[in-house]
Amino acid sequence: MKAHINTYCIERKQILPVGLEQAWQFFSNPANLRSITPPWLDFTITSKIPEVIYPGLIMTYRNRPLGGIAVSWVSEITHVQAPYYFVDEQQSGPYRFWHHQHLLKVSDTGVDVIDTVNYQLPLGVIGMALHTVWVKPRLDEIFRFRYHALAHYFDETSNERKQNEKLN
Repeated sequence: MKAHINTYCIERKQILPVGLEQAWQFFSNPANLRSITPPWLDFTITSKIPEVIYPGLIMTYRNRPLGGIAVSWVSEITHVQAPYYFVDEQQSGPYRFWHHQHLLKVSDTGVDVIDTVNYQLPLGVIGMALHTVWVKPRLDEIFRFRYHALAHYFDETSNERKQNEKLN
C-alpha cells in the first residue's frame, strides 16, 4: 500500500516601501539570497551565479538545516517575467517537490512581495509526521527571518534615498 503524499503550501505577503524596479533589482540578484536566509542555516551558494536571474539558470547551494549536517540543493529558475515574478524549482535536494513563486505587485504603499511555495516531503507517512513537528516550524522560522531582513534592508535603503533627495 502506497502512502498518500501531501502537497503543502506556504503563502506569505510583505509590503516593501519601495518601487517595483528597486524591489526587482534586489530579488533578481541571486547573491542577495544569503542576506535573507537565517545564519543558522549556513547557506552557501556553490555554483557560479550571474548578477541577474534568467530562465534556465541552474544554481547549486548547500545549507545545514540539521545542525552540522550539510544538505546539497540544486534549483532551476524556470520562469521569469521581469519585473513581476519568477519561479524557482528544486531539481534535487531535501524535498520530493519544491516550487517557489516570487511575485511583485505595485500597491498604494510600495510593492507587495508575495511568496507561494508548494512542496512535498519524501518518506511518506514519516515525512508527513516530520512536517508537523519539524519542517513546517522551520520553514515558518525561515520566512519570519526573511520578513525582518527585508523590512530592515528596504527601510535602510528607503531612508538613504530620502537623505540623498534632501541633499540634492
